[in-house]
Amino acid sequence: MSDLPKQMNRELSQFKQYIALERGLSENTLDGYLHDCNLFGQFLSQLEITSFTLAKPANVKQFLRHLEDLGISLSSRARYLSSLRGFYLFLVGNNNTSVNICELIDLPKSTRPLPDTLSAEDMNLLLLQPDIDTPAGVRNRAILETLYACGLRVSEVCGLRQRDILREVEIIRVFGKGAKERIVPIGQSALSWIKKYQEEVRPLFAKPNIVNDDIVFLNQKGQKLTRMAIWNFVKQAANDSRLAKHIHPHTFRHSFATHLLEGGADLRAVQEMLGHANISTTQIYTHIDREYIKEVHKTFHPRS
Repeated sequence: MSDLPKQMNRELSQFKQYIALERGLSENTLDGYLHDCNLFGQFLSQLEITSFTLAKPANVKQFLRHLEDLGISLSSRARYLSSLRGFYLFLVGNNNTSVNICELIDLPKSTRPLPDTLSAEDMNLLLLQPDIDTPAGVRNRAILETLYACGLRVSEVCGLRQRDILREVEIIRVFGKGAKERIVPIGQSALSWIKKYQEEVRPLFAKPNIVNDDIVFLNQKGQKLTRMAIWNFVKQAANDSRLAKHIHPHTFRHSFATHLLEGGADLRAVQEMLGHANISTTQIYTHIDREYIKEVHKTFHPRS
């Protein structure tokens, strides 16, 4: 968890004591409430708001929209809102504030259809679908592992170059929207599949007369893979897995963010890994320490 302003920590500490002693909630429920409120506190801190009592209803709406942008499911966003409602009921009852900013807020309907977020177990099943006895299957497994390990956009996987994989420090360089560079940790599972692909398959696909600009993932003609090609084999893996869910490449990105956040990862670190623009238009962008991001990834990602 990231450090919150002192006043927020005091307010959360009072709430923790209340729900533990007065309401007698289980440890898991208690942790859930505090996790959700802490994440909202991190969000407010990025807006330079130093106390929960200084937040406005508009900030709650911003927070819920931001969770949607991160790929958090509707049911999970409903849980966040429920936690915040309980927290602000306490703040009003404890005379910290006179206004429950969540009272009149309903969960906004999604403005666009989001793909299902997979559980870690379903994701593992999906990753097992490519036929690794074939060269294309090894490549596809490496791509699926990379999508989930790093939360990349499809275009970012297509454009990944061999020199951007810094194996010795377990990070990759990614060039996202607007050609903005970011550093993303990558776990050993994805690295091992990329290595297998690079050593056993890529030499078979690379053609001496085709310029591929050091691109990692090639088709069998030696050319850079298209986004549609990745869409197609993700769809095939989804069909083969028989998971009754709407799955496409962005599912991996949403699952990446959800699993990290639900596991307790720091909001700012997840934003940085996803390459999201800073949510505050007034705050100067602060680059997170690279080692800290790696530690967050290693601690909270299921396959690190």
